Amino acid sequence: MTDSAFAFGLGIGTHNSAGEWLEVYFPRPLLSPSSALAEVMKGVDSDTALSLEQMSGLRESLVAAGEPEQAALLGRLQDSGRPVAGVLLAEDTAPANVPQGYLKLHLLSHRLVPPHGTNLDGLFGVLPNVAWTNEGAIAIDELAERQLSARLRGEILEVSCIDKFPKMTNYVVPGGVRIAHTARVRLGAYLGEGTTIMHEGFVNFNAGTDGPGMIEGRISAGVRVGSGSDLGGGCSTIGTLSGGGDIVISVGRECLIGANAGIGIPLGDRCTVEAGLFVTAGTKVTLLDAGGKATDTVKARDLMGKSDLLFRRNSSTGAVECLTNRSAIELNEELHAHN
Repeated sequence: MTDSAFAFGLGIGTHNSAGEWLEVYFPRPLLSPSSALAEVMKGVDSDTALSLEQMSGLRESLVAAGEPEQAALLGRLQDSGRPVAGVLLAEDTAPANVPQGYLKLHLLSHRLVPPHGTNLDGLFGVLPNVAWTNEGAIAIDELAERQLSARLRGEILEVSCIDKFPKMTNYVVPGGVRIAHTARVRLGAYLGEGTTIMHEGFVNFNAGTDGPGMIEGRISAGVRVGSGSDLGGGCSTIGTLSGGGDIVISVGRECLIGANAGIGIPLGDRCTVEAGLFVTAGTKVTLLDAGGKATDTVKARDLMGKSDLLFRRNSSTGAVECLTNRSAIELNEELHAHN
């Protein structure tokens, strides 16, 4: 028998006219599938759509392996007439093709793995840029002809965006969340229960919240926000793809990043960054004692991960100051009710 694998998924997707994958939807991805299931899928090419003959044989094998739910799902996918992918990731290695990449994004949005919980190296090179439309995913070089065909039918092909990543809610809607503007949350985002994403909030892939939390700012790629934290309107976090270097940015529990503020360092718990202040790793910070007197000047990177800090700008001198934050941030219970 094959040892238990990392992940598994049966999906239905879209090809371009050359038979290449544009996207794949995995309704029931599995983390750590059984060794029996892994044995059934051994040798299946994840980058090639399953043939009818393959699917019929796999359905029988899945039933025999004690996986009736997966067998039933495969039957429904087979009846659709659409391209069907079967992906078994034996190990958590970098995604090698579109179905593997989409399975990993689903694992994140299904809360099966947290941000940084799976290897996404090279994902940008694997995923194609796609036109996301009211008729589904369309290859960029085929878009003009599809637009003309729609006009000839007296219709308009609505193009929502051109991107490598679709919006999460077209694939996964995790329980217990509110999302005011769904286009601002990409597939591969991780949203913990109790999370509210307001209209100007944004969550990239491989990033997200433990929940509960109120997000009115930007959670960039790779950034994880702890429970009970509040990101104010227009605030930002530097992501691992946006100059963050080797520093993985995170926000601890019960933190507040004020409106139009931002961070380029990881915060510990119960930290506050005042509105309009952007703290990067190289920002010079004056440390204040309990009496408000300056004791030292350090770079913000020296304060990474420390808790109970308040970052503010001195209105007289313009200096960035840091003192102990003695007031815990408590989110309004009514705002975060998801009943």
